[in-house]
Amino acid sequence: MSLAASLPERLLALLNALRPAPQAVNARERLRVVLGAGLGLLLAGLLSRAEMPAGLPWLVAPIGASAVLVFGVPASPLAQPWAVVGGNTLSALVGIACMNWLPLPALPTAAIAVALAIAAMFLLRCLHPPGGAAALLMVLTATHDWRVAVEPVALNSLLLVLAGMAYNTLTGRRYPHAQRVQAAPPAPAGAQVAPPRFGDAELNEVLARYNQVLDVPRDDLAGLLHEAELLSYRNRLGGLRCADIMSTPVITAEFGTPLAEAWALLQQHRIKALPVVDRVQRIVGIVTRADFMRAAEAAQREGFAGRLQTLLKPSPSTHSTKPEVVGQIMTRQVRVASAERAIAELVPLFSATGHHHLPIVGEQARLVGILTQSDLVKALSHGP
Repeated sequence: MSLAASLPERLLALLNALRPAPQAVNARERLRVVLGAGLGLLLAGLLSRAEMPAGLPWLVAPIGASAVLVFGVPASPLAQPWAVVGGNTLSALVGIACMNWLPLPALPTAAIAVALAIAAMFLLRCLHPPGGAAALLMVLTATHDWRVAVEPVALNSLLLVLAGMAYNTLTGRRYPHAQRVQAAPPAPAGAQVAPPRFGDAELNEVLARYNQVLDVPRDDLAGLLHEAELLSYRNRLGGLRCADIMSTPVITAEFGTPLAEAWALLQQHRIKALPVVDRVQRIVGIVTRADFMRAAEAAQREGFAGRLQTLLKPSPSTHSTKPEVVGQIMTRQVRVASAERAIAELVPLFSATGHHHLPIVGEQARLVGILTQSDLVKALSHGP
């Protein structure tokens, strides 16, 4: 392709790159932000004017930009209380210091003040874009009085933050938004909770590689990624339910099934688990190859094959010190799923926990099938 022919295409690509992306914000949220910013600035201005000494401005321009962040993106790390109050106040102090201590014309003084303010905000973890404007304002207005950093800058910032806390909370937005990841609360006893596809270590590594300021709180980012992943599965799997892809009939065992018989079923059908059911096909446990291995470890024999043989051999006496039936070695806490449950909801469970099989129950919690990793792979390959 010639340079002349490619120039229009390059220009078009540049223009497309400059186009703003559509905002996924509805009219109600936009109205919430507009009203919040207006009310927050009104409150900060009125209270500051009542408090300010005569001759000092009662509202500074950077607070308008702070209001956009506090009410428009209250979850942003750049909009948190310490970022707003600390960033604006610290930057104003830097700008006043540059005016007092740098014997330079206004332009280089302004550039140095903004640069130093950004460095200071990074250092004290209070990066706030309007802070750069606060430093610049001090230079452009030739402010030498240190009190200006407190009144009106710090006062305006504090009042705006307090207004943001009240308004965002009342309108259903969390503010302040904790920036440190909190440990997940323990799950209730017996609850079956699928862990996430990736953990803190993986997310930390990716963010470190990205190496840029991210205007999204870490917990929200992780939540969005998990939701997008689940939606992707739902789109690919359509309306498939467990009943649509589960394996039937199910090879099962009962509580009193001899260990040798259960092991033979695992070997014969080349499966890794046997659901353990009662007489009406309700799940009472599950026995896996791993359960056999754990039970065999107690046998006093050398080598796994010898220990397994000892475990499977029935005891000749009526009293035995080793397990004899499935119910003695099975796992009683069994994760199950309803036959009507969407397959997409179970993909993270299989991919993140190492699950290979999941009993499927129907009416009255009776076993109707089993879902395996192979079933899921087939469903993902063929789609809806």
